[in-house]
Parts: sequence; structure tokens; C-alpha cells
Amino acid sequence: MKLGSIELRNNIIMAPVKTGYNSGNGEITDRHIAFWERRANDVAAIIFEPFYLDKHVRELPTQIGFDKEEQIEGHKKLVSAVKNKGAKAIAHLNHPGRMANPKIPDNVFYSASDVQCPNHPKQPKALCLEGIKEIQQKYVNTAVRAEKAGYDALEIQFGLGYLIAQFLSPESNKRNDIYGGSFENRILFGLEILKEIKEKTSLPVIARISGDEMHPEGMNIDDAIRLAKRLEKEGADAIHVTAGSACLTPPWYYQHHFIPKGKNWEMAGKIKEAVKVPVITVGQINEFNDIDKIKNEKLADFIALGRALIADPDFAGKYLRNKNENYRPCSACLTGCLGRIKIGKGLQCEINPLVGKELEIFTKSENQKNFAVIGGGLSGMEAAYTLNKRGHKVTLFEKNKLGGQFNYAPMPSQKESLKKQIDYYLNELKNIKVIQKEIKEEDIIGKFDTAIIATGSEPFVPSINGLNNFHWAEILEKENIPKGKNILVIGGGLIGVEIANTLVDYKNKVTIVELLDDIARDMEMITRKLNLMKLKKNNVEIFTGTKVVSVEGSTVIAEKLEGNEKISFENIDVIVLATGMKPVRRFGENLKGKMDVYFVGDANQVGDAVTAIQSAYNTCKEL
Repeated sequence: MKLGSIELRNNIIMAPVKTGYNSGNGEITDRHIAFWERRANDVAAIIFEPFYLDKHVRELPTQIGFDKEEQIEGHKKLVSAVKNKGAKAIAHLNHPGRMANPKIPDNVFYSASDVQCPNHPKQPKALCLEGIKEIQQKYVNTAVRAEKAGYDALEIQFGLGYLIAQFLSPESNKRNDIYGGSFENRILFGLEILKEIKEKTSLPVIARISGDEMHPEGMNIDDAIRLAKRLEKEGADAIHVTAGSACLTPPWYYQHHFIPKGKNWEMAGKIKEAVKVPVITVGQINEFNDIDKIKNEKLADFIALGRALIADPDFAGKYLRNKNENYRPCSACLTGCLGRIKIGKGLQCEINPLVGKELEIFTKSENQKNFAVIGGGLSGMEAAYTLNKRGHKVTLFEKNKLGGQFNYAPMPSQKESLKKQIDYYLNELKNIKVIQKEIKEEDIIGKFDTAIIATGSEPFVPSINGLNNFHWAEILEKENIPKGKNILVIGGGLIGVEIANTLVDYKNKVTIVELLDDIARDMEMITRKLNLMKLKKNNVEIFTGTKVVSVEGSTVIAEKLEGNEKISFENIDVIVLATGMKPVRRFGENLKGKMDVYFVGDANQVGDAVTAIQSAYNTCKEL
């Protein structure tokens, strides 16, 4: 496969993913190198995360920098590590413009015009002509540094709502000079950067564009085709087609599982018909069948994998070797990747606890022991899997269905992809002894060396007078879902909101009552926004800062925390209780003093799927 002047060993590329793995000084760390080196075994090339061109326009406080000559040595180490694995190294250059991180104190905010992004708190300043030239030069200077560092190619971000896209899009470009107005004027800012980089370096250049910004005032597929043709004419060696805008349409930008799979690929196919240079497609390519579809329908020349390679670094290798190997599946949930980065913990993954820990050495145990794992939810299954990998003898006890409470996770509307996580573990546990029964102490004591307690959590039931009959997540099971009823959901966290958003699909009238001053606080950002939009669309009434105090037949009485105003909810058919969870530790506590006992997952501390799996892995890798 050819990309400009360079030859690639296959047509699978790693897409740029942000890591957040440094301390805030822009350096490349050993953790960065280990992360990408681990994923360079089989792919043709790696497009690294966006390198900032100026420390005052960072997307993350922990972003990698490339605005100084002294940073070249660090980049050389990264390039060398990837090339030693046979992959090419591609530097991704981007300026966020008005989308610079507002939480970084010394960031500045510039754009084509002073149009503020609807979901961003900072008003940008329109760039003057002198400012335009200064920023264009930053792109060129960074490209020259990249060539010195040994990168094989460059990628320039023309899409996703960042600075060049802010000049391209009529939504954000209201200028009346040579950089505004007509399509030819709006593309000039980016084309000048491309031309100058082609003159000052000998590297192939990929232009990454949004096939459609998915917004009525933004760029559409016809604009993208027109843009791709001009980029080809001006020397772009490949077109990388994504979708959406960080400002206008974040769910499309992040390719959340709410977004239909395949739309990006279709747009890439249309652009491929219009240009002769290679086209790269990206977006929710997380199953082998996805790659087959793109290849068979000739929708793109190259396939870019992002989160699929986070979830399983060997995803590409397993596909290319045509082996029916199981892989840890990405479900496009964003919980571990985007969600953990947003709270400053760096890139992680819901299904893969080793992400960001590539420097750790996983070893077989020198002393084989006999382990009982009590509870077969995510944490219990990961515990059994890890212990088995370490060479221990493992028996997994689960009284009901493997998967535990996570079996409810795929039931809310548009979350079906989460079932892949359960299916993955079921396949991995085929050779592990599983006993499905109500366990007793005599089943464990004297028969096992150690017990891993993964008994999960149970709903916390507050003291509410008259509350006798209520549902929890089991209401989502097909045989339990009410239709056309008046439903009150007590609790507006993740569980309560997802239950509410499923119940409205069955023509139920739903009301949410939440004790705190906001709902869905524990949700990943994009998931939260999409859920709140659906609640609003379906006229779900939400009462925050409100406490339910009693249930009197079909009437539920609540009161506002401020002012003690009484609220009466009449003719309630169904009550759903989603007021939080508490650890289930009873069985494990009874075993203490009789054998070695370790608590993992929610039985240790209530969290989410990420913490459940990580807790099990972190405990069992040491035993």
C-alpha cells in the first residue's frame, strides 16, 4: 500500500486518540511510548494524538507539545519505538481555535470570527491578518520539526470543528475579507498551510476532513467532496474522512454508540469516487465484519482504528491473520476513554484494565493456588479470567446468570452494543469451572485457598413511609416493561435516567424526582447530553432538590428541600427506585478469619464498569 512516497505493509492505520499521560509540561513520557509501541505490532502506521502548536491553545492540560526545538529528541524516541515494530509514524497537527480548553488558565481563544461555540463558555476573538499568518507559521514550523524528528508523514486537521474547520464552515466564518464569504475564500486559510508545508518538507500530507458536520449551518457532504478535490489539487496525499464537529455535534465527533454505525464509511465512499488519492475512513470500526464491509464495498483505501485498538491492542493482528481469535470489544461507550480523560485520569478503557499500564509486566504465578470467585458479574468474570491467566486453579460461583447486574446495561434503548462485553467474558470463561448455585460457607471453607468476593451491590432503599412495592432495573426486562402507564422514578442518577429514557419508548408518562440539584451527574459527558435531550423531547418532568417522603396508595408525596413546598404526584401506576447502590459484603465478611478473603468490584467499593474490572484485575494480578 502506498501513501504518497511511503510504502505501508497493509491498509490498517491507528487513528489519533488522546492519552493525557504527561504531567502538564508537554513532554513525551515512557508511558506514551509504551502505549503506542504496544499497538504498533500489526498496523501499517500510527497517527499520534494531536500535538499542540502553542502551549496556550491546548485541548488537554496533559497534551503532548511540539512547539519547541528541544522537544524533537522526545519525539525521536517515540518515532523510533513505533518504527522498530514495523509501523510508520505520522504526526497529527491541529489548532483548536475557539475549542481550546477553557479550564486551562493561560489558554487563548481565536477563531475565524467572534462566533462563540454553543457548548463552550469562552467568546473567541476573530483573527486579524497578522494573527492568521502567525498561526499558519506555527503549523509550518511544527511540520519542519516533525520531519527532523523522523516522522514518515503528517496529518493536518481540516475537520471536526477545529480552527481550519472554523474558517471552512459558514456557521463560524462571518468574515468579509479574503478569508471569508465564498467557498474559495473560506478554504484559503487551510490551503495556504498545506501549500507551505509541502514546500518546506518532503513528507506526505494527509488532510483529515469532516464528511459532514451534521449541522444545518455547517459543512455538508457536497462541501466535503468539493473540499477533497481542492486538497488533492493542492498536493494532499490522502484524505481522512471523519464526521461531526467538537462544537456543534459532539456525539458525531466522538462516534458515541447512539450514533448509527457506518455513516462515516458511506461518506468516505462518496469522496473516494471523486478523488484519485487514497481515502481513509474511521468511526466505530470495532468488529471484523466492519472492516470486511468497507473493503468489499470499496468505501475506502485505508481503515483507521481508534478505540478498537485501545480495547484490544492486537485487534488488527487478529483480523489480518484471519484467525477466529476472541478480542476485547469496544462498545463505543466513551466511559473509560473520553470519560477518564475528562476527569484528569488519562486514557483508560471500560473493557481493558491494562490501558495505560503497558509498562507493567504481567507474570505467571510461581505458586499455583485454588481460588473461589464468588459472584459472576463483570468484576467476578475479570477476576476469574486474570487468575486463570496467571496459572491458578479457579472456580467461579454465580447463583443466577453470568454477567450479574451488567446484564441490565444493554437493555436501555441504544445501548445494545454493551452486550459485547458480556459475550467476550463468556467466551473467555469457557475453560473455567462455573458453578451456578446459592453458595454456602461449607462449599468454600477447607476446599479453596482464597476467596475473591465479587458479590456486587444492591439498591439502597431509603426510608419512605408507605413505600412497599417498587421496581429497580429489572423493569427493563421485556416481560416487565410497562406500557402506557404513569411512572415515577425516584432517583436521577445514571440508572434512573437510563430507565426513564427506556420507559418513554413504551408510551409511558415518566416523572423523575432527584434529591440533588441536578440529574445524571455520574454519566459520561456525551451520554449525559444525549440522555437529557431525549428526556426533554419526551416531556419527562424533572424535579430536582426534591425528597419523596411518603406513598399513599397511588399518590406520592414529596417536598422541596428549599422552602419545604409539598408536591403531590397523583395516579402513579409504577414506582421505580434508583436511589443508589450499596456493597453486598455479607458472605465475604462471614468468611473472614476462616480463609484469605479479598473484595473486588462493587463489593469493595461501588463504582462503574471501569472500576469493577480494574479492581478485579489490580487485585488478582498480584495474588
